[in-house]
Amino acid sequence: MILTPLLRKATLVRRYKRFLADVILPTGETITVHCPNTGSMKNCIVEGSDCWLLHSDNPKRKYAYTWQLATTPTGHLACINTQVANKVVAQALAQGVVSELSAYPSEGIRTEVKYGDKSRIDFMLEASGLPQCYVEVKSVTLLDTLQPENPDAEYCGFFPDAVSTRGQKHLQELMNIVAEGRRAVLLFCVLHTGIQKVRAAQHIDPKYAALLQEAKKAGVEILAYGAHISSTHITLTTALPVEC
Repeated sequence: MILTPLLRKATLVRRYKRFLADVILPTGETITVHCPNTGSMKNCIVEGSDCWLLHSDNPKRKYAYTWQLATTPTGHLACINTQVANKVVAQALAQGVVSELSAYPSEGIRTEVKYGDKSRIDFMLEASGLPQCYVEVKSVTLLDTLQPENPDAEYCGFFPDAVSTRGQKHLQELMNIVAEGRRAVLLFCVLHTGIQKVRAAQHIDPKYAALLQEAKKAGVEILAYGAHISSTHITLTTALPVEC
């Protein structure tokens, strides 16, 4: 996915009130920007580090800039805009990048389809001769196994980064889909360049971790894909191992 308009580099001062952050532009001006992330953003941000912003010309916006990329404590890049995950996955599905789902053609992809208990599935895939496939996408940015002294360490990403009753509900609904004879997939979209595998955050949301194990046993397919991230492109690239 090409990031347009081009992102603008700044220096992070602080994030606060969940939806706001202060940054310093290259001109030296300090401004407030919109932070499009309701999570904790644990281990994602460092005050004084480089960050990248998306500018809007919409005069009705209170804040002209939206924060997109952060430099993490390990020096990696993380996309902190949770809305980007679905856009990246949509492109990957259309291009057949997710090999497990490549049998479904691009014309058979639908988004935001109602299902379950007043929920909307991120993607529904359809193809002749194949079962309907419900795909729920989760953005992963929490790197919680930091071993800088060991360059061969496998850095592990965790989901969720805070207790997620919504995520728990989605797992229950995916299990219901499988019970009805259809296909259900949970796709972890890893938007952190340092993460090499994904695991349920037992230490943060033990109920979610237990439900993830239950969902896997029930037949929900659990996938994870990493991404190439730069100030110009974000592209889903490689399958990563998932430890439930």
